[in-house]
Amino acid sequence: MKLPSCLTVLALIIINKAGGLIYNRSFHEAGLNKLNTNDYLVLAGTFHGVHAITARLNPLKPRPGNRSSTASSSGPGGLLIRPEPPSGLEVLESENFRMQCFTTLTGVKFLLFTDPTQANVDLTMRRVYDMYTDYVMKNPFYQLEMPVRCDMFDRKLGSYIREINNR
Repeated sequence: MKLPSCLTVLALIIINKAGGLIYNRSFHEAGLNKLNTNDYLVLAGTFHGVHAITARLNPLKPRPGNRSSTASSSGPGGLLIRPEPPSGLEVLESENFRMQCFTTLTGVKFLLFTDPTQANVDLTMRRVYDMYTDYVMKNPFYQLEMPVRCDMFDRKLGSYIREINNR
């Protein structure tokens, strides 16, 4: 399905550190195909597994200044180094959408689905995370790792994304 030519935020999914779906919301009617709750749960679990695998794909690279790549040692005196830190899957692009992942230090993953031509996705993701910390994490009734049920977060997020989608 081809998306409209406007720049659009399509959906947000938040996954807890164990891979469970704790929040999902679609923002654009003509965007992603409609998914049921079970599809979102499968998507969250699948992405969590793929992210964990891609975070382990951390190849050795030659040390700066060394031309030989035949050494197998990665110790202090070895010729190869392992870049730090491995981050896992961060962006998935197709002709129809772009999925950007932001992982917090506590392991919570924010998946933002946008039009492939959407600009400033990093800034949008940062603002969504700021709203999450302000309205969800500071909510005394919210329990960690549980589904997000916070009306203020929903309202502020909806207002912010509506502003982006109407530009």
